[in-house]
Order: sequence, then structure tokens, then C-alpha cells
Amino acid sequence: MNRVEAAANTNNQLFIPYIVAGDPTIEVTIDLARVLEESGAHILELGVPYSDPLADGPVIQAAANRSLQEGTSLQTVIDTVRQIRAAGIRIPIVLFCYVNPILKYGLHDAVKAASEAGVDGWLVPDLPYEENDEMKKTCNEYGNVLISLVAPTSNERVKRIAKEAQGFLYCVSSLGVTGVREEFDHRLDTFITAASESSSVPLAVGFGVSKREHVARLHTQGYGAVVGSRIVKEIEKYETMLRDPNQRSKALLQIKTFVQSLVSS
Repeated sequence: MNRVEAAANTNNQLFIPYIVAGDPTIEVTIDLARVLEESGAHILELGVPYSDPLADGPVIQAAANRSLQEGTSLQTVIDTVRQIRAAGIRIPIVLFCYVNPILKYGLHDAVKAASEAGVDGWLVPDLPYEENDEMKKTCNEYGNVLISLVAPTSNERVKRIAKEAQGFLYCVSSLGVTGVREEFDHRLDTFITAASESSSVPLAVGFGVSKREHVARLHTQGYGAVVGSRIVKEIEKYETMLRDPNQRSKALLQIKTFVQSLVSS
């Protein structure tokens, strides 16, 4: 069984943090992976920076720009995963990557290289469900899963996607881009209930999940929680300290304390 599948099937209160690889540096990304594993994360979403991230709000766009300024590419991220594994970090890793970097690398070569480095799955937000056959087949060939996203749109389309989901089904809490939100869309409960009825894999909700109350609500309902922008915002807050080897451990401790507060009862 794939590591993503194992984590999703054995934890009914999934906690899935998202960070951008290379923000603010690759070395820090490796440290953050360890911090997130130690903080109770079940799966890590590792973002591949991209210059035109259509699904990302301003916080993650800024993080992607910082990473791109460091020279981060898909190859860099794959190499980073290899370093994360060499450091003894075992948490399942899903690459959050747009289509263009994959196609530029070569779909088959990208999935093969990533799998060999220690990647367990992919999430490609701008890859339509109707066009994902080749990506899914290649992922499965190398022991990876292709995570599906569903948004509160057509019920019939949600059902079709949910039935074929692998690992976990990523439910977008509202239409629009990622970002910190105070409240969920009022249609969320109806949407995820419909998705869960058609899905054979656990559900995780993302986009706007930004505080402990959000995580607690989703966990109480039996759904996983994906927290991205709020954690990335915390990384930005400590960017200067994270770049300084003499202050990095203090910054990592602050971030760890914050992440643990998201999942504490």
C-alpha cells in the first residue's frame, strides 16, 4: 500500500500541512519537513513554485516568488525530497505541482524521478479530471497516487471524480484561490456530504482552513484538514530568522508551537 493511502486509511483525523519548497531556502524546507512530522502531520503537501499559480492566493504566490528567486525548480524539489528522506523523515509527501513544470520536465521522467527520490503522490490543480488518464497511469506505474480535487460545482461531476479518487479526496472549501478565511462557505457541509457518499477514500478539506476551530470542526465531522496559507504566512513572518543559521532553531520552534496549536484540543 502506498504511504499516502496508509496514512489516510489509518488516521480518521488527517492533518495535512502545505509549504512551498525552497521558501525561504531548500535547507529550511528540510528542517520544516521534520518540524511538521514532529508536530503530528500525517501527510506533507510540498508545493513546487510556479510563476503563474492560478489556484494560489497572495500568501502562497509570495512564497512561490521567494522560492523562485532562490532558483527552485521541479528538479530542485525532487532533489530536496531525496534530502528529506536521507535525513530520516518518513512522512508521506505529495507534490503540489502545476502542469507546465511537469510537461517541461517530461511527465514520465518527472514521476519516475520523484518516486525514486521518495515522493508518494501528486496533486495537479490545473489538470482537468477529463485529461488525467496519462498522469494517473504513470503515477500508479511508479507506486504513486494522483490526488483528485473537487469543488462545490456540479454534483454529477463531483460524484464521478470522487468514485475514482486515490489516497484521499481533496475537497476545496469554496470557489476561488487559496487563502486565510474566517469562515467556511455556507454550502460546505452539503458539498462534502455529497462527495463523501460517492468516495471510497477519506476526505480532506482545504482552501481557507486557517485556525484551530476550523481543524477541530473538520476532525469532529470525520474529515481531514489541509492547512496551507496560514502556515506559509507563519514561515514568512520568521523569514529573516530562518535564513540566519544562528536564529533558525528559535524560529523553527515558534513555527512548531504554532502548528501544534492548530491540532491541539
